[in-house]
Amino acid sequence: MRLSILLSAFALGVAAPAIAADWPQFRGPESTAVAPDGQIPAEPKIGWSVSLPGRGLSSPIVVGQKIFLTCASGPEQERLHLFCLEAASGRQFWERQLQATGRTMTQPKNSVASCTPCSDGQRIFALWSSNDLAAFDLDGNLLWLRGLTADYPNASNSLGMASSPVVIGDTLVVMIENDSESYALGIDVKSGGNLWKLDRPKAANWTSPLPWRANGHASPAALLQSSKGLLAVDVASGSRLWEYTEGASTMSSSVVADGVVYASSNGVTALLPGSTDPSPRQLWRSKQINPATISPVVLGDRIYSLNGAGVISAAETRTGDIKWKLRVTGPFSGSPVAAGVRLLVVNEKGLVQVVDTTAPEGAITGKLQLPLKENSKELILCTPAISGTHVFVRTDSTLWELGG
Repeated sequence: MRLSILLSAFALGVAAPAIAADWPQFRGPESTAVAPDGQIPAEPKIGWSVSLPGRGLSSPIVVGQKIFLTCASGPEQERLHLFCLEAASGRQFWERQLQATGRTMTQPKNSVASCTPCSDGQRIFALWSSNDLAAFDLDGNLLWLRGLTADYPNASNSLGMASSPVVIGDTLVVMIENDSESYALGIDVKSGGNLWKLDRPKAANWTSPLPWRANGHASPAALLQSSKGLLAVDVASGSRLWEYTEGASTMSSSVVADGVVYASSNGVTALLPGSTDPSPRQLWRSKQINPATISPVVLGDRIYSLNGAGVISAAETRTGDIKWKLRVTGPFSGSPVAAGVRLLVVNEKGLVQVVDTTAPEGAITGKLQLPLKENSKELILCTPAISGTHVFVRTDSTLWELGG
């Protein structure tokens, strides 16, 4: 893999800034898209870039000083790659390759490497659209491998799978949902064996499971989203805890903050589940906050939603009342990420935009155009990752580190 350093603190003869907290899964800690101790630069600049050998929509994750990222290569995207890179410089530590055992058919805009990997801090779990699932330790040693198509041969769709797994406690939660054989699995992180399996609605679904707790002392549960609504399950047993049945998006994942579930349902619906109630209490619903295909983010006492027209709506989390709207330049496939008082969005054409949420009407404070390859009509479709003052963004061909 060719490494290209566009700008580096090493080249200036000074020490590289340290990488801070982990971004362990799709949309970061607790799947909120918020870096609690992170910082988005007001005017981002390219720090380094790394060339990648195959396609991918998956987001990078950060564990300690390491970045983990998947892609797929070959005529049919049948070669499955997992990379481990140094977060400060992009230097490669190791690469592992697997051969796909399941279907590699996807829609042209999609990729076999669309599912973001996740980590429990000791292991990396990588899932591809071919329904191949592998666990590695942080040094790249293979711990276990499952070709889920061998177990459940009818689970696939012609557009490609994209739901990202999540680790909750000692359970890896995987959603494999489509028009034929839909299921969710709770998998033991150590052995790779099933702890439980749930039949799921037979409908194509690209949302990802979410962690949820009834309170700070409660055991974590998993939220499974589908066209039917949301289901909370105990991660150890797979038993049903509560269910919301008024439908939900199959593309925009919901978000949890302070025990409240902001469901991508009928616009956005705020739900307050109880620890023993069979269904959650609806706090408010707003069809004006329409996340379309983009997942919303909660920052402080506001929920931010980016619609299909490229308009960010800022609404109060308590009432759903919209406080301001701001148009940003689209189109978008990746979702916003947040840290401090800023949002960061990257459109399909590689334009990075930073939004100050404290401005009375919201304000774009900085922009950066990433140098995409025009000859291949390259697009950015992934959701960025944040660690400390660093932002990581990828295309099919390149991983970029952005700093201040």
